[in-house]
Amino acid sequence: MDIYSTEEQQAEAIKRFFRENGISLALGVIVGLGGLYGWKAYNQNQITTAEQASDEYTTLVQSDDVLGSADTFIKNNQDTSYATLAAFVAAKDAVDEKKLDLASEKLSWIVSNAQSEELKAIAITRLARIQLAQSKYDEALTTLNSPLPEAYSANVAELKGDIYIAQGNKDQARTAYQAAADAGGLNTNPLLQIKLDDLAVTSPAA
Repeated sequence: MDIYSTEEQQAEAIKRFFRENGISLALGVIVGLGGLYGWKAYNQNQITTAEQASDEYTTLVQSDDVLGSADTFIKNNQDTSYATLAAFVAAKDAVDEKKLDLASEKLSWIVSNAQSEELKAIAITRLARIQLAQSKYDEALTTLNSPLPEAYSANVAELKGDIYIAQGNKDQARTAYQAAADAGGLNTNPLLQIKLDDLAVTSPAA
């Protein structure tokens, strides 16, 4: 199964987030520091750190061994937003190589360490999809019960429906898919209607 097939819009959200907020995230911690000299010194240090992390990240994603280098990069840059982005890239490569346990490890790191609630939500839904692919249904449902932004309600409900289908729980799946539709899921994923139609309850002929 294509674990990320319904999340192309989330990939764009990641790109947009780092395009708009990457440097500000690296510099945001300086707010409130007292003293002009201390401000300038800390500011310059953060700029240098961010530029170095950016260069190292570019080298990482252009390498032929992202998985082999990702852990070192994340460890050395864990206080920057690039560590989160590198973990996403490593998780995607791990999925492509069918190393789902490794992908889960990287996404779990994001869930525990990402500062952005949006990026954390993306990691949670992707982690649940991997757990579904591994037939870890209870774990996937537990993962999806994590606090998430309201914007992810439809996505989460539909994914829960997929898990219930895999478990053979059609009634629960129907309820979950309907919840996804009610949350606006039909606007972003036309396949949701097909899932609902497949589970439609038909009245017996008179």
